[in-house]
Amino acid sequence: MKGGNNYRLRGRNLSLTLAVLIVTTIALWAWEKNPFSNTLPSAQEHYIIPSSEFHSDARNESAVSWNPMEKIGENSSQVIITAAAKGEEKTFGTTPVDAISAFTPEMIDSTSSSQTKFCNYAKGRWVADSRRPLYSGFGCKQWLSGMWACRLTQREDFSFEGYRWQPENCEMPEFERHTFLERMQDKTIAFIGDSLGRQQFQSLMCMASGGEESPEVENVGKKYGLVKARGAIRPDGWAYRFPKTNTTILYYWSASLSDLVPLNISDRTTDVAMHLDRPPAFMRRFLNQFDVLVLNTGHHWNRGKLNANRWVMHVDGKPNEDNKLAEIRNAKNFTIYSIVRWVDSQLPSHPHLKVFFRTISPRHFVNGDWNTGGTCDNTIPLSGGSEVVQDESSDPVVEGAVKGTRVKILDITAISQLRDEGHMSHYSIRGTPGVNDCLHWCLPGIPDTWNELLIAQI
Repeated sequence: MKGGNNYRLRGRNLSLTLAVLIVTTIALWAWEKNPFSNTLPSAQEHYIIPSSEFHSDARNESAVSWNPMEKIGENSSQVIITAAAKGEEKTFGTTPVDAISAFTPEMIDSTSSSQTKFCNYAKGRWVADSRRPLYSGFGCKQWLSGMWACRLTQREDFSFEGYRWQPENCEMPEFERHTFLERMQDKTIAFIGDSLGRQQFQSLMCMASGGEESPEVENVGKKYGLVKARGAIRPDGWAYRFPKTNTTILYYWSASLSDLVPLNISDRTTDVAMHLDRPPAFMRRFLNQFDVLVLNTGHHWNRGKLNANRWVMHVDGKPNEDNKLAEIRNAKNFTIYSIVRWVDSQLPSHPHLKVFFRTISPRHFVNGDWNTGGTCDNTIPLSGGSEVVQDESSDPVVEGAVKGTRVKILDITAISQLRDEGHMSHYSIRGTPGVNDCLHWCLPGIPDTWNELLIAQI
């Protein structure tokens, strides 16, 4: 009997062993078919969607705090970020959004991040080019303001016109106006910003028209409410359409990128609410009609201009009571972060729209400022060097604001810093020396390069 029981026990053990082997074999077979079927965490485990009035993609939280005030009190060196290329080796679950946003969806699908080289258009050098400028400073009177057309002034040296920017690791095709207009067929390009934005707008109009009289180009400013109001020196902007390709190029003046609302519309001397956390009404109204949007701000952020314009800072719809935010630098940074976040929150609803934030254009006053005898009399091109070797932007505020968003940086600060000979200086159309303008540029000139960089990235 004992022997019989022993055989039965061995039989049961053998059956159990066979069952375990069969189950293990089936499990291994299933793993080979789909090894990740039950091990990948859901997207919500990677990204926490923030609760906010802004309906933005949760990816933004991985790179920049939602609160634009977080960085404004920091030293600028703490705000500087490294080039997005440094995020290329990370896995998708932890890569900051801007490390992949520089590429189109098609590129992301067809090319792995480790194989794709990041193109930093702001890193490179100025090279002589006898084919420059791209248009005539004499011929483009239709679009150029006389105060910026250096060919119409008493200036005699124009060697600054004979250079182009060559990025280090990027292919930047030669600008050809017909090709550009064909690419922009049925598209609208909008510039919203200060007078430097207006210079970039006028530059692009001259480039697109070849600097030639173009009677066929239509003034469509009325469509956007850009008409001169009674008593105004000029309208709030301009808009023109090239009928052959149905391409519209427009500019709207918004020096601070804040929403400006008179506190008493019946009083011409009333204070104006400057809503730091709200984009201009023009942008909110017409955003859906733009295909390319270029934003800029910077040089109007000083106490003198705010007081002269009677701009009173508002946040959350009421006068600002935060002393820290009331500091001009902090208010500017807060506004830049706020506007970038607002635009980014709108982009899912406008998939056709590409938005760029242009970095600040440098000033070159020497021995004073614009009102204290500052000058910029150098006429020798590239006397301070011809190359930009840094990876990071010289405008850390804009660089930090766009990080982690779909808004792209149009980085022109460092390359323009090398071109102090290209300013208006003391030359004027009147033929008599005036106040030195070491902020605005001669046209043709440096803003043409800004547009070449823009077009290459569109």
